[in-house]
This record gives sequence, structure tokens and C-alpha cells, in this order.
Amino acid sequence: MSGKLNSGYIQAIWEVTEALQDEKQMENALSNCLNILAKAVGAEIGLVWLESRDDGRLHSIASAGQMDLTGVRVDASTGILGRVFQSQEIVLINDAPNSPLFNSAVDEELGVKIENTLVVPLATRSTVFGCIQLINKAEDGFTESDRVLSGNLAALVSLDIEDKGYLIQYKKGRNPLIVLKDVVKEFPSGETVLRVLNGVDLTVYEQEFLVILGESGCGKTTLLNILGGMDSLTGGSMTIAGKDFSHPDEKELTEYRRDFIGFIFQAYNLMPNLSAIDNVELIAENSRDPISSEEAIAMVGLSERKYNRPSQLSGGQQQRVSIARALVKNPKLILADEPTAALDFQTGQEVLEIVENIVHRQGKSVVMVTHNAEIAKMADRVIKLKGGQISSIRINNSPLHAAELSW
Repeated sequence: MSGKLNSGYIQAIWEVTEALQDEKQMENALSNCLNILAKAVGAEIGLVWLESRDDGRLHSIASAGQMDLTGVRVDASTGILGRVFQSQEIVLINDAPNSPLFNSAVDEELGVKIENTLVVPLATRSTVFGCIQLINKAEDGFTESDRVLSGNLAALVSLDIEDKGYLIQYKKGRNPLIVLKDVVKEFPSGETVLRVLNGVDLTVYEQEFLVILGESGCGKTTLLNILGGMDSLTGGSMTIAGKDFSHPDEKELTEYRRDFIGFIFQAYNLMPNLSAIDNVELIAENSRDPISSEEAIAMVGLSERKYNRPSQLSGGQQQRVSIARALVKNPKLILADEPTAALDFQTGQEVLEIVENIVHRQGKSVVMVTHNAEIAKMADRVIKLKGGQISSIRINNSPLHAAELSW
């Protein structure tokens, strides 16, 4: 097989070079480069593995493909990844089921059936950072050209990691809150059926800020509605705190939406004839274990305006009341649908600072749908949807603060 690079591969090198130059946040740069490489070689799955100095293991911080494979940890001295990490040599295997490097064709850590794989080290002359792994290329598998391209791109990425002094620190305590498996959602459309979500696997963890990105029509809001119990599943499964919630009855749905979930929408949905504190109290009265309305209003910095009606408040202040209504329920999870889309930059940034406090000070989980990629830089994890499927996921090892964002 020839190792000569075609024009598409040369274009991929240029795209990776530009991605590394243009993107200041290392995790975003790594995710962008991984997507470019996986697309260029036609791999079904791509992973970036980096060594954590905390535990000496390899952690998957970015994945390309339809499965959520971030957060997996493996030994840095065994298996195919350990071999590449230790030797810093590229390994290409096109018949994984019969390779002596595998005990099984199913990777026990990833839960993926591996037919073929290409693993390249992320290393410079002085340091090895981890590996890039490509999995399952159709037809004849990976070629020598794929090996050359992957090695070249990994070298560029490694130099950038070394230049920026990037290290990861493993975050402990990732307890699943909601787990979606192979979720499908369809809607009737005339005589046909429109499939909006097509096999989504996703886990939402406790005390995390998760951002979902994607173009209009990709399924972002539908996914949020399923998490919030406002849409039912056509197929697949959903578990809440370890209990099956795939087909809840009306009583279970009512209790879930009332007690477990808080909602923040682009439209503030406030009662115009009620004051800010009364809008919050209205929600508190129908909640099982609320905090005080005064406390919720104070959390969003509106104690001095609590007796004002919505018409007497700015757009940003109305959104703060909306957030207070979500907080007063004392929920496990808060869902936010484009909460800053109608706000100017400064006001939007103030709202995001409140969201940041909800996660880090109040210990809540927040899932936010947004079209603004800048906001994703403050998330713990970022999901990209495309055509009703997850196209990539990345972990932000060092999320930015809301005050550091600009758009």
C-alpha cells in the first residue's frame, strides 16, 4: 500500500494547522483536529487519549462518532493503547478479532466491537502526552496513507500541546444522573415520519455543566424535551438515578417535572400581573421540597427588585426571575434552552455567571442548548449534534469562567 498523501489528506493537514492556530482552548482544538482526522480517513470512531498525572492512566477527553466515549480510563502500560503510549510507535491493525494484541474483538472499557484500529502517539522528542485512536474503517480498513497522515497530524498536535503546557487532571465523582441509550424520536409528517433523533447515547452526570451544540433542526431542543419529560421516546431507553424511566405514566411524569427538573427558556414565561417574588412563589407552592422564594431571588441578585412586575424589569432581570423559578424547586437538574439568545453580551454574560454558580456553588447539574460555541468553553462537557445523532463529544479539563468569554 502506498504511503503517498492525496489532495484530501493534504487539505486535512492545512485544516488541522488552522484549527491549532485559531483555537486557544486546548480541548476544543483537540476535538476539532480529531474530527478532521476521523473524517479524512473515514473512521467510524475517533478518540483522543491523554495521560493524567493524577493517576498515571490514559483518559479519553474527546470522541468523534455517535457514541459518548469520553471519560473512559485505561491502564497506560497494557493493551494496544499502552503499547503505543510506552513505545511511541504507530500501530495499525486491520483484523482485530484475530490479532494477538487483543483478547477479544470487544474492547471491555469502551464497549465497542473493534474490527480494525489505527493508534498513533501524541509525543514530542521530550514528552509523550497520550494517543489518538481511530476505530472501524469500512471496506479494506486503514491504509499506509492513513498511517502517514495520522502520524503527521499527531506530531502537529503534540507540538501544540507542548507549546501550551497542557496537562489534564482527572475529575472524580462522576455519578450518572440520567442515561439515554439508543434514543429515537419520530414525529408524524403528513404521510411519512420525521426522525428527529436517531440513536442517541448520552449520560448526564451529577454536578456538571453540559452544553449541547448544533445547527437549527439537528435535534437539540427535542433532546432537551426528552430529558425534561416533555417528549416521550419512540425507541431506546432512559434511566433516572438508576431507575427505568423509558415509559413513565402521567403521575410519574408530573412528579418528575415538578420535583426533579428546573426549566429556563429563551422566553421568560413570567406571569405579567405578578411581582418577581410572587412569580417565584407560585412555583415554590407546587414543589415538594422547595427552598425559600426569598433565597432563590437572592441567588440571582434581585432582592432589591423582588416586588417589581415583569414590565418593570429589563430582559436580563426577567431571565434572572426565570432562573430563580427553576432554582426554588431545588431540582437535581436544570435544563436551559438558549437562555442568552435574546440578551446583549453583557447581560448574557451576567446570566451565565449565575449558571456557573448554580453548578459550582449549588451543586446542580445544568444542560444547556445553545448555538453559541463561545458559551461551550465554560462547560464541563460539550456535545455536538448533527442530523439527530451525536457527532462528537469533548471534556473541558479547564473550563473558562463566564467572565472570560467574549462574542
